[in-house]
Amino acid sequence: MNSKLPPILELGAAVIGGGSWGTAFARLLARAGARTELVCRRQEQARAINRAHRNPDYLGGIELPVNLAASTLAGGALAEAALVALAVPSRAFRDVVRAAAPAIAPDAVVLSLVKGLEPVTLKRLSVVLGEELGETAASRVAVLSGPNHAEEVVADVPTATTVAAQEEGLARRLQQLLTTGSFRVYVNNDLAGVELCGAVKNVIALAAGMSDGMGFGDNAKASLITRGLAEMARLGMSLGAAPATFSGLAGMGDLIATCTSRHSRNRLAGELIARGRSAAEAEAEIGMVAEGIASAPSVRELARHADVEMPITEQVCAVLEGKEARAAVTELMSRRPNVE
Repeated sequence: MNSKLPPILELGAAVIGGGSWGTAFARLLARAGARTELVCRRQEQARAINRAHRNPDYLGGIELPVNLAASTLAGGALAEAALVALAVPSRAFRDVVRAAAPAIAPDAVVLSLVKGLEPVTLKRLSVVLGEELGETAASRVAVLSGPNHAEEVVADVPTATTVAAQEEGLARRLQQLLTTGSFRVYVNNDLAGVELCGAVKNVIALAAGMSDGMGFGDNAKASLITRGLAEMARLGMSLGAAPATFSGLAGMGDLIATCTSRHSRNRLAGELIARGRSAAEAEAEIGMVAEGIASAPSVRELARHADVEMPITEQVCAVLEGKEARAAVTELMSRRPNVE
């Protein structure tokens, strides 16, 4: 292998999470030249991937590179990985990290691909990584976020993203590793802001989907996106995030994609909920996790603790708890007039 390639490429990588985003990201790493292991929850899924070089459960039409294999946590793939990426639901994040931590090399880079908060504790997921990986975590933990629908990344459609880390040198290493002709990576040193954008944008996407489900038009969706961005920025800045992050890829970029795309699980979940499905029924029909459903109550509680007004988030939570979507719209539209 070319000696000038980053050590991560030479030593290999692992992606924990055999869903659509985990599969797309593992393919990205493999195509960049890394010997890559996709760590699945089920042994049957791993066997099927190794047999057919396709993921039978997600993105099944895409052939996977020969240097991408699959296993489970019990398979020992993490011990030799110089990069371990996590693409698992936020509600399971700590449990997965705790189970994986003993097998992760002490100098491995750990990259979160997850957009959400830990339920109950309201902690950002990089904080969870720090707690579970120990005192060296701060220098080797990073997050990746942006308008990165797996269906487009795996098809090599031009995409841009943001990687953030406490150590700028680490972020730049990952930028060098991950940038390809179709995947452009920008560095951001605002770890908290990037993570908060990823959590809040899914909640606003639920609202955008509810708007679609009620048959509203472009005016309503544009208003939701714009005011949702204002909510995101208010919360983030109250918690120390940099204002510029919210106009970047992790903020405005991901918000637009998640609120408008046909690939967006959160937008579709909101649409189904507005048409009468429960949150559980919506996720079951989609067949994948819609992170906004778990994130919405956490974002609401975080905002309340920070004394930040987030009316769209409040109404999304109310709908998830049984309120009629049209009643939520009425309440939003009848709020006291304000300045922008």
